[in-house]
Amino acid sequence: MWTKRSLTAAGVAAAGALVLSGCGQAPDEAPEAAGGEESVDYKACIVSDAGGWDDQSFNQSGYEGLMAAVDEFGIEHAEAQSQSDADFGPNVDSMVQQGCNVVFGVGFLLEEALHDAAEANPETDFALIDSTFSDADGNPAELENGKPLVFNTAEAAYLAGYVAAAMSETGTVATFGGMQIPSVTIFMDGFADGVDRYNEDNGEDVQLLGWNKESQQGSFSGDFDNQSQGRTIAEQFLSQDADVIMPVAGPVGLGAAAAIDEVDDAKLIWVDSDGYESTEHGDIILTSVLKQISQAVYDTVEEGVNDQFDATPYVGTLENEGVGLAPFHDFEDEVPQEVKDKVDELRQEIISGETVVETENAP
Repeated sequence: MWTKRSLTAAGVAAAGALVLSGCGQAPDEAPEAAGGEESVDYKACIVSDAGGWDDQSFNQSGYEGLMAAVDEFGIEHAEAQSQSDADFGPNVDSMVQQGCNVVFGVGFLLEEALHDAAEANPETDFALIDSTFSDADGNPAELENGKPLVFNTAEAAYLAGYVAAAMSETGTVATFGGMQIPSVTIFMDGFADGVDRYNEDNGEDVQLLGWNKESQQGSFSGDFDNQSQGRTIAEQFLSQDADVIMPVAGPVGLGAAAAIDEVDDAKLIWVDSDGYESTEHGDIILTSVLKQISQAVYDTVEEGVNDQFDATPYVGTLENEGVGLAPFHDFEDEVPQEVKDKVDELRQEIISGETVVETENAP
């Protein structure tokens, strides 16, 4: 059985063999399951956001989870990589036409396309990563064949904000987003609260650039593709003495990493996946705010294979390990033990309910 640890290795291998294209085609014959077992009559499919399968972030995480399930259960699959928002509807429709039993949409921006497809195709199951479903007026909507896979990343980002403030030598840290959507700003809310908690506990005044939680105003690149814009924003923060930066912007964060690489003693906090393992910038990555997207996708496929698909939303939290903080890796010896102990204490406070990370962007 696959575990959270084994998913990453299997997904990386699968992603390495992927040929990027528009709408992927299903294999001619269903593969044999791992260990030579008879294949299962089930087809799992996935549609990317514009970031693509190699974004080293949420699209890649979703794809890795799907491919781990394909390998484990011996099922068919198909994939469609979106180049722009205009591709979402056609790509989702393509998956339905290919006879998929379940179709995953990666990201908040796929909500409308998946919602429409779910209503038009009641015999097909749909799973939306990073967003709930809503009606035309923006109110929550429940679909019998639509499962939201959402993550309360504010909880884990709270820990990251505390660590960032503790490790800053300049007294200034920063964050920015790709687009101002709930699945992005929820990270920024938690990060801001974590910085505030550090200041409160230690009588410090570490400043946060790029996000004002109260006004919900801050810095955004405008998309998840333009790495040069990520570099520009990071350079602006660095010029204002920020020495720890958390981009919540998929591949745009790689532009920020390139800017930080050129500055002594500046550090990066990655999001979604463990950036130390998924990017080439491990030497500057202090930690990462994790969303276990791969596991959520894998578990949803397993439900479908066993004819147990359930539209009840999955919400990843610190308590169920759906979100978390990555190891400090190269910075393990630089992070003081008292900070590590405090992070463990805060984690337990959040799990117990003693500390509630409040955000209007929570799922």
